[in-house]
Amino acid sequence: MDASRAAQVMEALRELYPEAKPELNFRNPYETLIATILSAQCTDKRVNLVTAKLFPKYPDAFAMARLTPEELEPMIRECGLYRNKAKNIVAASRALVDKYDGRVPGTRQELMALPGVGQKTAGVVLLAAFGDDQIPVDTHVFRVSRRIGLSDGNTPEKVEEQLRALLDRDIWSLGHHLIIWHGRRCCHARKPECERCLLNEGLCEKHLEN
Repeated sequence: MDASRAAQVMEALRELYPEAKPELNFRNPYETLIATILSAQCTDKRVNLVTAKLFPKYPDAFAMARLTPEELEPMIRECGLYRNKAKNIVAASRALVDKYDGRVPGTRQELMALPGVGQKTAGVVLLAAFGDDQIPVDTHVFRVSRRIGLSDGNTPEKVEEQLRALLDRDIWSLGHHLIIWHGRRCCHARKPECERCLLNEGLCEKHLEN
C-alpha cells in the first residue's frame, strides 16, 4: 500500500471512530506502565477492573516495590499470566526506586531496560504518558495492519517500522488508537465484519483479494 492510500485508510478510520482514544485507565506515567504490563493478552476492561482496586493501595513504585511477587499475584490473577506479570511489576518497581527515585524514565532505551518492558509497552508509555509520537504494535495493530495491507511485516517490530515509514508522523499516535479500535469493533481476528466496514470499498487489500 502506498502512502496516499494509507492516508485514505486513516481518514476512513477517523470517520468510523471519531472518539478513538486509550481505553486503559491511568493517571500518571507509573500507572500507565503497570496497566500496560497487565494488558498483555488481557482486555482493557479487565485490566481496568483490577487496577481500580490495585492503584489505590499501591499508587507508586515505592509502595509496589515493598511487595513480593507472591503477594501481588492474587491481586492481578484475573489478568492472566499473573505469575510472570507479578514478577515483572515488582522487579520493574524496584528498578524505578533504585535507579530513578521512583519515576518512570522517558526514553525508549531506559524503559526497555526495565523488567517486563518490550518495544510495545515502551511505545505505549511514551505515547500515553509523555505525549511522544509513537505507533506501538499490539496484537490488534499487528493483525489489522497486515490484513488491510498497511504492512506485510512478520514481526511487531517490522510492522512498526513499516507503519512509521508509511504514515505521516503526526498521525502515528492517533493511528495507533484508530487501528486498535477497528480491530476491537469490526476487524475481529476470527470473524471480521467486512460487510459494514468503510475500508471494503477499495481500501482493504484482503477485501480486494476476495
